Amino acid sequence: MEKINYILSDKFTGKEVSIRGWVYRIRSSGKITFIVLRDSSNIIQCIASSEKLDENSMKELSSLTVESSIELSGTVRKEDRAVTGYELSILSYKIYERNENFPITKDLGEEFLLDNRHLWLRSREFTSVLKIRSTVFRAFNDFFYKNDYYQVQAPMFVSTATEGGSSLFSVDYFGEKVNLTQSSQFYLETLIYSLEKVFTVSPSFRAEKSRTRRHLSEYWHAEAEVAWYNNEDMMEDEENLIKYIIDEVIKNNENDLKIIGRDINILRKIKTPFQRIKYRDLIEKSKNDFGLNLKYGDDLGADEEYNIMVHYDNPIFVTGYPESLKTFYHRPDPDNPGEILCHDMLAPEGYGEVVGGGERIYDLNELLERIKNSNLNPEDYYWYVDLRKYGSIPHSGFGLGMDRLVTWICGLSNIKESIPYPRTIRRVKP
Repeated sequence: MEKINYILSDKFTGKEVSIRGWVYRIRSSGKITFIVLRDSSNIIQCIASSEKLDENSMKELSSLTVESSIELSGTVRKEDRAVTGYELSILSYKIYERNENFPITKDLGEEFLLDNRHLWLRSREFTSVLKIRSTVFRAFNDFFYKNDYYQVQAPMFVSTATEGGSSLFSVDYFGEKVNLTQSSQFYLETLIYSLEKVFTVSPSFRAEKSRTRRHLSEYWHAEAEVAWYNNEDMMEDEENLIKYIIDEVIKNNENDLKIIGRDINILRKIKTPFQRIKYRDLIEKSKNDFGLNLKYGDDLGADEEYNIMVHYDNPIFVTGYPESLKTFYHRPDPDNPGEILCHDMLAPEGYGEVVGGGERIYDLNELLERIKNSNLNPEDYYWYVDLRKYGSIPHSGFGLGMDRLVTWICGLSNIKESIPYPRTIRRVKP
């Protein structure tokens, strides 16, 4: 007898198969018990009938509870009235565990579901999100391998800050105070001098006391750095990357998108190239067209980006931010004093920033001046400064929040729904 996942197709019609999984739903009606079984691939309706099973077996099966684990053997037939179009007529079974009442039921509060995330992950909707997330991570890697990038790794314990000291998690490291990394960028920059095009996907940590729908304290950070690239070169790779990932999700996860209620046509309409808008022009547009009270020099936070991006159905690049809004390593624009050669990619439907990137300073004196103006100690960055002494070159890079990307692609209301175990300012368990 063939053991299978629930590959629901005519290929298995009329065959005897054995399937294993967990009880998704169960109900009894006279001499028939209906069991909807789930595994990692799908769900299927299974029927236990007194015509094929003895009285004790029928009683045992009908007493099963949700999430009991079981193996069922029987014959597959096509059944349009069944939940996924096929049905298994049970001939024999093996129960692995019969549960007490499963604690996850309908209409439970958010905090309860977060406290019991280890069980809530089994829901059909969350399973579909996790499948889409897996496709996003795989597609990210595939895109860069196809474009001659090398995957590299960087340390999680670091002695320097990338995005500012106020959002650092400090830890004791054998009696020495070090930080959990905010970004692998600096280490990736060291690697372009040997590999030229590098990327990584790893956790990053930000101690920001933010409670917005798009912030996590620990998140998955996809980053790349490339030798000889300018700001436009980097944006071209990024928009092609995002389009590639979306196409892969549509190709591999159409049913999962339907299960979570995502309008797949919204994703199908994403087109490249993405529009480029100067920060200065976006500020004016936000005032004149969207009624927002913004002025030049204001940072675009979660609320501002939401109120801007609800008016867009395609991602945009915002370029040319003021120097005051970007950290010291960003390269000033020699043709536009006071502006930075950088970009943020904002996702449509109000989701906002998913990517931040741009050119890095490669002139030694310019970097030292920016470090000084940021009230940082150059000695703390000696190895980063060294890169500008020995064969320095123009280069660019970016950082992409993978959890934010999954949130947008899935059309989720909060980033906490995009990751198995979210870590926020108020949550560190389970």
